[in-house]
Amino acid sequence: MTDVSLPSLSPCRHPLLWPLLATLLIIGWSSGFVGIRYANEEASVMLLLFWRALLSGLILLPFALTIGPRISMRGVKDQALFGIMSVFLYLGGFALAIEQKVPTGIVALISDLLPLAIAALSQPFLGERLTAQQWAGTTIAVIGVLIVSYDSLGFGIAPVWAYGLTVGSMLIFAVASVLYKRRRTQHMPVHQSLCVQTLTGSVLFGLCAMTQGSLAPPMTPGFAIGMVWLVAFATFLAYGVYYTSLRLFPVAKVSAAIYLSPPVTMVWAWMLFSEPLTVAMVIGLVVTLVGVWMTSRG
Repeated sequence: MTDVSLPSLSPCRHPLLWPLLATLLIIGWSSGFVGIRYANEEASVMLLLFWRALLSGLILLPFALTIGPRISMRGVKDQALFGIMSVFLYLGGFALAIEQKVPTGIVALISDLLPLAIAALSQPFLGERLTAQQWAGTTIAVIGVLIVSYDSLGFGIAPVWAYGLTVGSMLIFAVASVLYKRRRTQHMPVHQSLCVQTLTGSVLFGLCAMTQGSLAPPMTPGFAIGMVWLVAFATFLAYGVYYTSLRLFPVAKVSAAIYLSPPVTMVWAWMLFSEPLTVAMVIGLVVTLVGVWMTSRG
């Protein structure tokens, strides 16, 4: 990473700053489903991820080169490592698990337990000790996620290693988040780091997609809408706000907002695709919201 220290952050921040960032993070994190829903019918998962990462990186590239400090080779190497972990292995691992017929309900549930893993890692690696109230809030949030996900849970015919792959992908992103927070004094600006990460991911996703056929994108409205959605919301908004929040707030507090991703995803599906919104989903949303509030307040 570039040797540019961030200015010391004032402990007195506007009380609405975290609610605003948390809202944007939840919208961005849950919106990935919408983009995939539009684009996945037109292309394989690896081809979809390749174009998502490539377009994101190319859009950010001119800003990364002209705005901010000069990017060093050390910075590129460090951010490329984060790109391998938080873009390629995290997104690609779950994509491969789904291709191996791991039920999407199981994949979603494991990915949404990411904040629990981050909370467990934040104390030994960052010294961020969670209070009893925060652990209680985390427990309540997990219960809310289980309520929302209950109807979609079920075991399929996938090999055992594919289930382990989902857990491994989630843990890799948790470790990447903790490392990113731990090295906060040497971070690049967010737009530069995200540019390097997505371009790194695009190279690796491209190699995987080439084994399945051409890298040419489907020239269809559905794929185009999906790409715009994935780049603007699921990449720029979600990753950008997530990395910005990690610099300002404790990592366990930031990641706790992700617990609201499953119920908000159900709302997206109800609004855009007329999928049913059941009473259990609404109850799960309320329970999760209470848990996230308790964790954030702690």
